[in-house]
Amino acid sequence: MRTTLTLDDDVAAKLRAEARKSGEPFKQIVNRVLRMGLNVRAQAASLPPYRIKARSWGSPGFNYDKVWDLIEEAGGPYHR
Repeated sequence: MRTTLTLDDDVAAKLRAEARKSGEPFKQIVNRVLRMGLNVRAQAASLPPYRIKARSWGSPGFNYDKVWDLIEEAGGPYHR
């Protein structure tokens, strides 16, 4: 399919450089790069969302509500 495509200057320069480097025609480079981008996007959409597992960071019984008291105890008064 033929179509007119307006490329940003930096994108066109990178595509031209890739065409020179690979020896492939510009049209093939554009199609290959578009396919790669579309495939990456499709793969990313199919991945499950990244989850962080909660784990205990303090000692058993540690009260995070009193962390400022602990800081003052360790290093002196802290002005909030």
